Amino acid sequence: MTTALAPSRSAASEALLAVFARDVAEGLSASPKELPSQYLYDEVGSALFDAITYLPEYGLTRADERVIRRCAPELPYRITGELGIVELGSGSGLKTRHIVSEFAGRKGVAYYPIDVSSSALERCQSELSSFCDVRPVFDTYLAGMSSVTGKRRKRQTLLVLFLGSTIGNFNPAAAREFLTHIRRLLLPGDALLVGADLVKPVDQLLAAYDDPAGVTAAFNKNLLCRINRDLGGCFDVPKFQHEARYIREEQRIEMHLRALERQSVVISSLDREFHFRKGETIWTESSHKFRIEQLQAMASECGFVQAKTWVDSEWPFAECLWELPQTTQ
Repeated sequence: MTTALAPSRSAASEALLAVFARDVAEGLSASPKELPSQYLYDEVGSALFDAITYLPEYGLTRADERVIRRCAPELPYRITGELGIVELGSGSGLKTRHIVSEFAGRKGVAYYPIDVSSSALERCQSELSSFCDVRPVFDTYLAGMSSVTGKRRKRQTLLVLFLGSTIGNFNPAAAREFLTHIRRLLLPGDALLVGADLVKPVDQLLAAYDDPAGVTAAFNKNLLCRINRDLGGCFDVPKFQHEARYIREEQRIEMHLRALERQSVVISSLDREFHFRKGETIWTESSHKFRIEQLQAMASECGFVQAKTWVDSEWPFAECLWELPQTTQ
């Protein structure tokens, strides 16, 4: 596996673990307690999320793939020249196959999957190397993106993929800050394909994030297991309950872990003890839902031009192609 654009795997792992420890210490000391959703996706969490995508209640991933299948054949006509495809949070790259395969006949196409899961990057390498030159980047979104853009070839055009409605995990201000940062790393002629889940009936949303089989609950609780594994935590996981709620005025689903009783948790690597009241929660994920006009406004505010939007009608979901205008400096 080529990792020339990433730090060594062991060094990167140590750096990511240090950041994880810092964020856990800050998040569990805050009021209310909160942990960044990116930490749900370790090796175990990524496997559980893959299982979630097959649940009948969770239509988002299937809608995402349907729209990708529709838009993929158009992309080679809109993005010309020597191409680099950069994917933020690639996972196994299965959906991306539909896009990469459309560029298979173009000479010199390179695909840069960015992820913090080594097993996911290995699957990307296996699944997509027959279509193009796969160059995995073991890093976080922005650090990995900076590595790619810092070494981009002259005259290379970049198509950045941010699929699966991951943008919905950011609060609105953070989403704009993140997308503006991405735009600053790009050059005129580059493009960003953003997936976004759209507003839909509340009952449908809640079922998608609290399935009767309990897979989403296991996915959420695995974050406590990860703290136990990686940071020497002593969370008694059955004493926390998965909870999904919809905040209508914010257009978002929230996932929480609710303490079922008063308890204290020691995390040895932090040399800290954290206290929980009965009923207190750890906010672990937000999933914002969008309206088309909100996505158009976001594109403009972040310095992009909305080129085209494709929408799935079965499970309202959008793929938005945003371009960087040639006049941008």
